[in-house]
Amino acid sequence: MAYVRPTFRHPGLPKNKLGYTVDNYEGSLSTLCAGCGHDSISAAIAQACFELDIEPHRVAKLSGIGCSSKTPAYFLSNSHGFNSVHGRMPSIATGANLANRELMYFGVSGDGDTASIGMGQFVHVIRRNLNMVYLVMNNGCYGLTKGQDSATADSGSKNKSGAVNPFEAIDLASLALELGATFVAQSFSGDKHQLVPLIKAAMSHHGFAFLNVISPCVTFNNNVGSTKSYDYVREHVEATSTIDFVPLMHEITASYEEGSAKGIRLHDGSMVNLRKLEANWDPQDRFSAINAVQASRAKGEILTGLLYIQPESSELHEILNTADKPLNALSQSEVCPSTAALAQINDSFR
Repeated sequence: MAYVRPTFRHPGLPKNKLGYTVDNYEGSLSTLCAGCGHDSISAAIAQACFELDIEPHRVAKLSGIGCSSKTPAYFLSNSHGFNSVHGRMPSIATGANLANRELMYFGVSGDGDTASIGMGQFVHVIRRNLNMVYLVMNNGCYGLTKGQDSATADSGSKNKSGAVNPFEAIDLASLALELGATFVAQSFSGDKHQLVPLIKAAMSHHGFAFLNVISPCVTFNNNVGSTKSYDYVREHVEATSTIDFVPLMHEITASYEEGSAKGIRLHDGSMVNLRKLEANWDPQDRFSAINAVQASRAKGEILTGLLYIQPESSELHEILNTADKPLNALSQSEVCPSTAALAQINDSFR
């Protein structure tokens, strides 16, 4: 069976603190087109979880419909997973998160799944600051239905059939910033050195972490004239900074010149180090981040890296003041309050 991954692994593969090798974080063999950027993102997710020493069964993978939404089958095979209806992944993620706050929620979506049919869901999962990673594999087209332009295709971009897109694109990173997302980053599927630490930082963030990853479609949107092709993206990428993620358990050291680095400590004590910051840009200032994205877009460039982060925020469980334990761990006495407790609740509404 060609779709079954070989079980042999080199005995000398490095292990993380759990004793796992990176193959423990892989999934089934991909059925996507050879060279698809989505497969590079799947590999980056597996690498990030390996380096963070995450137990796969502590992760819940969620997706909608589309090429991107197939990818949870290709990483973390021993984790939980749910493939939802087109554009409805945020609702499933919200319900699962409220039921069990102890899992790490990783949502995978596409530009059609998020920027078209799922736009309303995307807006509300941001405003609720759900504690999850929301990653969009953005290729500017509908690959499953033979390459029609999606809502993120740039105006003037030419698709494989030769048609020029007359509509303005929805900029998901800018939209996430405007809506109040507490972590916003952008990257390119072909830049593993940038993407892996961004995923690690997103998974360590307390609240909603949004990652927009440009992931060229090699079959339907990799032609001359496309602004989502490999060649175009490589020629127009502008990085905000070089990024290092330093886990809590490691000693934090720095040998950078004064003024050349900025360290941002996350709620769990881990650190995101940003080096060679662009002028007039502050990743902890939302307006500064919005201006930086728009300035790059005006120049025809794709700004990548950690665009904005709010290290301290209240996620949905804190906003709603929910129970500290997962619902399936609550005892009968906790689920069914006493007569006195119910009387006290009723009195509070009088």
